[in-house]
Amino acid sequence: MRVVFIGPSYPQEMQQFTRGLAEVGAEIYGVGDSPPSALPRQLRSQLAAYLEVPRLLAEDDVVERCSAWLRGREIDRVESAWEPTVVTAAKMRERWGLAGMSVDTIHGFRDKQLMKQRVAAAGVRVPRAERVVRQPGRDAALADVLADVHAAAERVGLPLILKPIAGAGSADTYACRDAAELEAAIARTAHVRELSVEEYIEGEEFTYDTICVDGEPVYENVAQYLPKPLEARSEQWISPVIITVRELDQAKIQAGIELGRKALAALDMGDGFTHMEWFFTPQGEAVFGEVGCRPGGARLVDQMNYTGDIDLFREWARAVCWKSFEAPTARKYNCGIIFKRAQGQGRITAITGLDGFKQRYAGAIVEDQLSRPGTLRRDWKATLVSDGYLMVRHGDWDTCKQICAAAATDIKLYAE
Repeated sequence: MRVVFIGPSYPQEMQQFTRGLAEVGAEIYGVGDSPPSALPRQLRSQLAAYLEVPRLLAEDDVVERCSAWLRGREIDRVESAWEPTVVTAAKMRERWGLAGMSVDTIHGFRDKQLMKQRVAAAGVRVPRAERVVRQPGRDAALADVLADVHAAAERVGLPLILKPIAGAGSADTYACRDAAELEAAIARTAHVRELSVEEYIEGEEFTYDTICVDGEPVYENVAQYLPKPLEARSEQWISPVIITVRELDQAKIQAGIELGRKALAALDMGDGFTHMEWFFTPQGEAVFGEVGCRPGGARLVDQMNYTGDIDLFREWARAVCWKSFEAPTARKYNCGIIFKRAQGQGRITAITGLDGFKQRYAGAIVEDQLSRPGTLRRDWKATLVSDGYLMVRHGDWDTCKQICAAAATDIKLYAE
């Protein structure tokens, strides 16, 4: 099984997906923009060959360079596990006549407005949304955009969400509850070419994650955001929490899973990971948010691994290479991750509350990846991981949630 894998070293978890491919017997041809000498030694040993390209996100240039590099070699699969390169992978498949999801199918996962149209056509409840396109070169571009956004906002209604059509995560995404917040969000998204003006959905927010074979989920996961991602991005003092749900047979969780399965069928999912966000409203309605044909970031795959004591990096590779899944799907734990943000600027100088937390919950802690004193603190608006995280797990939901709350409130990092 000869596999072209785009971006084997970055983001860091891509190295785990590369390992998974190697462990299921793939011959891996890596494509990235890091020089070969910068790749970790273990990663280099897993690659049959590696092509360095000037700009990994220059889709057509990467396709041309790979076509020249691989001329005369037979390739079976082209894979990407990172949102910005999934279209490039699809273009390579079409160029080389390989099996896998097409460019049109991938656009259904990337273009949020097209995504909602296709999912809604399958009878799935989606937020009301409209597309607003900035037209470069027009004389009154800003005025036109303001008028278009305001017109869309009038039709969608406040509160609403303003976000990129082809974004990832919650980057450049803003909740607008009144006219002042809408004006501020328009200014902050001035660099975004295509915007989605979308109905704001009140309620709890969850994920629906799968590994699929021929569009059918062979592994399913649900996790809850505490608080909702947009709220977590609003204040620096918040320690965002995500908890995987052990018991998937709850009525509201099943509503989200049913919704997710319908969405994947509507979007013609093929093989590999998916990551969906959905809402459960106070009225008891499950509402689709958005979905990507790639894994969730911010260590979500690690959380799922701890939930069932399995290796989904390897099982993803098995699914895309051999259309099989061998890990047990029994869920043993609720697994929570707590992201911490240091107070102050500069380098981290102190951590308080950590020792006491570890003494109380030693048996539940599975990872401590907090940044230590001396580390330069990170921009919390640019990365959810921020200044590191703790990962915990417990078989009881309420207990796991309490442990996460203790980590969120009792542990503090300081920088100066």
